[in-house]
Parts: sequence; C-alpha cells; structure tokens
Amino acid sequence: MAYFLNSSIGKKFLVSLSGLFLISFLFVHLTANSMILFDSSGELFNRTAHFMATNPIIRVVEPILAIGFILHILYTVILTIQNWMARPIGYHKQQRAFSSTWSSRNMIWLGLVILAFLIIHIANFFWKVKFTGDPLLGKVDYDGVEMENTYHLVTTFFIQWWWIVAVYVIGAVALGFHLTHAFWAAFQTLGWSDNCWRKRLNALGLVISIIIAGGFAIIPLWVKIASMI
Repeated sequence: MAYFLNSSIGKKFLVSLSGLFLISFLFVHLTANSMILFDSSGELFNRTAHFMATNPIIRVVEPILAIGFILHILYTVILTIQNWMARPIGYHKQQRAFSSTWSSRNMIWLGLVILAFLIIHIANFFWKVKFTGDPLLGKVDYDGVEMENTYHLVTTFFIQWWWIVAVYVIGAVALGFHLTHAFWAAFQTLGWSDNCWRKRLNALGLVISIIIAGGFAIIPLWVKIASMI
C-alpha cells in the first residue's frame, strides 16, 4: 500500500478521491451559504450556520475535510513538479493547445488562485467564527436559542469592501475553470471514464462547474448590489 501511494498512479488516485470529496463539500457549503439570498433578515442563514457549527456529524467531518484539502493540495503540487521535471523541454504551445484544454494546462495556477481565496475566506470568516470571534458577530436569539450573528459578519464584509467581493468572484471563476477539467479527470484516473462516458462526464462537469462557480459568485454580488438599491 505504501508503495502504491508513493507511486505516480497512487498520488493521482488520492488527488482524484480527495477532489471528488471536496466537490461534495462544495455543494453542501454552497447550499448553506445560499440561505443569504432567500432571507434578508439573516435568520435563515444564522440558523443554518448554527446548525452546521453544532451538528455532531459536521464536527466529525471537519477534520476529515481539512485532511482532504491538505492531501489534495500536497499531492497536486508534487505531481506538477514531477511532470515539470520529466518534461524539461516542454511541448510546443500550438500542439498543446490542440491536444488539451486551457483549464487542464493551467490547473496548478488555478489551484493557487483558489488556495489564495481559501486563505482569505478562512481568515475573514471561518477563523473568526470558530476561534477568535469578532465584534460584528454579536448574539441573536431565535425561539429561545442563542447563536452568533454570522449573517451580520458576512454581509458587512461584502457591503463595506468591494475588494472582498472581487476576491470572491475571481475565486469562484477560478474554481469553475478548475472543476471543468478536474471532474471528468478524477473519474478517468479512477478508471470510470471510457469513450462512451467521456462526453457525458464532460457535460456533467460543466454543469457542476457553472452551478458551483455561479453560486459562489452570485452571493457576494447579490449582497453588495442589494445594499446599494
């Protein structure tokens, strides 16, 4: 097993599995965040955030999710460096343009943009909610249940700073391009993609990319534009 995981195929296998796991997390996270769009009072989003923070299943999944992120990033970087070292001369740009998509050729750079966005997201929201707190959080009470006003923290950041909105939109776009290649590539690595399924997985990957990227981009734009009306 150790030999397999240290091999190139083993690393690609881990990248694929962790990637599919992270895609499922993105759908859950997007669903929770989208509550901002349906209730301007903030109650729906706060209740959802409180549920996510206190649910025992979510608490168990959180460290697994963190490990998934670390493995995905680590092995992707290792594989990229190994590929660069194996091809010191590189391919002719025109040949590469015909044989692969722009997303597949720039996965590492898209990944780095997403990583930068993730760090900003964790620092501004997750870290404050989980550990340090913030004056913007405060406390709200719904039906006798006290919880943090996460809605106030999130929306205030989007309303006050355009650069935060821009970062989220750029991060969402990069994520969308990343997923268009990553989705079907993961199934190909796992041996679940043949000529019959390749086009279907490409189409499904495109739909998933549009939903996830569009959803994460719309939320900050919606909050910012609504505050200006």
